[in-house]
Amino acid sequence: MQHKLEAKVTHRFAAPPESVFGAFVEPEQVRRWQEAWLSQRCDNGKITAFSYDPQVQGRFAIETLEDGRTLQNWGTFLALDRPTRIRHTHITDIAEKNDPAIITIIIEPEPEGPGSIVTLYDDLDQSQAGALPQTERGWRHMLEAIDAILAQKT
Repeated sequence: MQHKLEAKVTHRFAAPPESVFGAFVEPEQVRRWQEAWLSQRCDNGKITAFSYDPQVQGRFAIETLEDGRTLQNWGTFLALDRPTRIRHTHITDIAEKNDPAIITIIIEPEPEGPGSIVTLYDDLDQSQAGALPQTERGWRHMLEAIDAILAQKT
């Protein structure tokens, strides 16, 4: 295993930790924000396959069609500590299968209100150093899509 770099993104949510945690683990909510995030990335994208088993050692797989390209991401849940922490592997290319990225999501209560602060960590191989800004931007957009879906529920 190579030495890893860390992408780190923080986002403040108006929603409480329990609601934010649910947005990451409840399959129907995940599908909704995945669709919202997809619409941010391209005009004609769609989810073509979706499976989501949110339990420790449960797996997820999401396949999308974006601008004529099929993209896949999949992984295995390593920890689900409701409502404060989620940890899972994340693979976007079969070459990563033996050394997947590990995503850690920390959900903390907003110290001065009813909301939450989410910090997402993504470990990257040193070979991906040039992709660090793009990776962080992508995670930021994902968190914004989740926030928009949660705001619609209130």
